[in-house]
Order: sequence, then structure tokens, then C-alpha cells
Amino acid sequence: MNISKIDLNLLVYLDTLLRECNVTKAANQLSITQPAMSNGLKRLRNLFNDPILVRTSDGMVPTERALELQPVIRGILMTLEETLAPNREFEASQSKRVFRIMASDYAASTLAPRLLSKLHAEAPDTTLDILTPSDVTFHDVENGKVDMAINRFENLPQSFHYKRIWKDSFCCLVKADNPIISEFSLDSYLKARHIWVSKTGFGVGVGMDPKDVQKLGWVDEALAHFGKHRNIATFTRNYHVAIHLAKEQNLVATLPSKAANIYVDDPGLSILEPPFPIPPFELDMIWSPLLHRDASHIWLRQKIAEVAEELK
Repeated sequence: MNISKIDLNLLVYLDTLLRECNVTKAANQLSITQPAMSNGLKRLRNLFNDPILVRTSDGMVPTERALELQPVIRGILMTLEETLAPNREFEASQSKRVFRIMASDYAASTLAPRLLSKLHAEAPDTTLDILTPSDVTFHDVENGKVDMAINRFENLPQSFHYKRIWKDSFCCLVKADNPIISEFSLDSYLKARHIWVSKTGFGVGVGMDPKDVQKLGWVDEALAHFGKHRNIATFTRNYHVAIHLAKEQNLVATLPSKAANIYVDDPGLSILEPPFPIPPFELDMIWSPLLHRDASHIWLRQKIAEVAEELK
């Protein structure tokens, strides 16, 4: 194959087609017509002597050859984009950039107020757009549509860059006059009614089943090691909702310490140490290689790191 005769735009077409698995959506992504993308797919099939995408009852599905090509093509395009990107200094005080950050409710509650203060002080004309995990996908982050994702991640695509923000422990938040305070033990904890709070990862979440310990997370997994389970009365995906419910009802909210400490001065609430060990968890930020060398993005990462250090 003579590479000098290959239209390199076809590699962009291939990368987009394999992400979308849909000719029309791929065309929209690249702002070209559907016939032009169909012609591009035809040329790709001729170039690689492979169907690339095959129509099935589940839609267009990549062939085995296409799946082999996907990470190679993605890597080539990322390298090109990084190499050709202009290397300019970021003038924060003059910038009108919109920073889009996907953050879990926990991450937004703890980090966003101080981050926004820094942005207003150093880059007053920038805008912060905070999205929830259900608003975006890994593809949005990978493609640079979202500048940053801040959450607790278990499995990440290898292409992403990431930085650990902090480790956090757990505590229990209860109404200041909750009778449980006088004798807070594992026994009284198990007899109490609880608020479960967490945030789903990427994509739309689904309803919870109190019997599904593995999906309930760290607190319930820690209890399961003792052969115990708590009585969950309410499920929520919002930490502030959980905290307000604990303040109004005799419910126990077991939360990450940094989220609970936002209300440390509230006289209507008391913060207690959990009566059993719960392993700490880690909060990370991830971003696309496409943005790794971008001057404004480097500046943003530095500001987030500064806020995280302050909150430690």
C-alpha cells in the first residue's frame, strides 16, 4: 500500500464511524453530508479490503478487523492533533473560555465552590459548566467535548490521563437531637433507619435494590464483611438531599467526610465516627490526551490541584 496515495481524511472518517457505529451520526459529528460519509465508508472498505461495519438486527456492528484498527487509528490521530495544536500561553485574565467539567454530586459539592472562587479571581470572564455523570459518556471526555471528569472510577480506558485528587474517609451524619447519639454503637446503627446516597457513573442510572449489596457500595460492603446489613429507608443520588433528610428525620446518613464537613457548623446536625471500619475511597480527575498539552487545560488542572490541596 502506497501511503502517499491515501486520503488521510479517511482515517478521521474511520475513527468517527467506529465510535458512532452509525453513518448518519458520524456524518453529523464531522459536519459532512450523509452521502459523503457513505462514500467514505465505501472507500474505507476498498482500502482495507474489509466491510468495516456490518448491518445486523442490532444496528451497524464493527468487524473483527475494524476492532483491531480502532485503537491504532485513534492513537495516530491523537498524536497528530497533539503535535499540530498551537502551543500558546494561556492568559487567564483575558480568557472567555467555557470550562466543562463532569463531576459527581460529591465532587461538585466539595470542589466547585472554591474552584469557582479561584476562577472568578484569576479568570473573571471564564465560565464553569458543571455536568452530571448521566449527562456525558467516556467518548465525550475522550473527544475533548468535556474538559474534565471528576469522580470515583473503577475501570478507565487506557488512553485517558488522570490525577488523584485525594482519599476520603466516611462519617455518620444525624439530627442533633437524634436519640442514637447517646449510645452510638454497631447495634444501634443496625437498628436505625438509613439514607443511602451515592452517584452513578457515566450513563443514566437505574433504581436500587436494597438486597443487592455489591451495587450498594462501600458502606454496605463493609457491613457485609461482618455478616450485617443496614435498614435503608431512602435512596438518593444527591448528598445535600441526604443531609437535609438526616436533619429533618431520625435517619442516619453515612457519607464521605468532606461532604459531611460542609455542614460541620450547622447546629441542627451532629457528625459521628462510624461504629465499624469502612475502607477509604479515592477521588480522581481524568481528561483526554487531546487536551493534555492545551495551555488553558493545564491551567485548569493546576487550579483544581490547588483547591484539592487546600481541602486536604
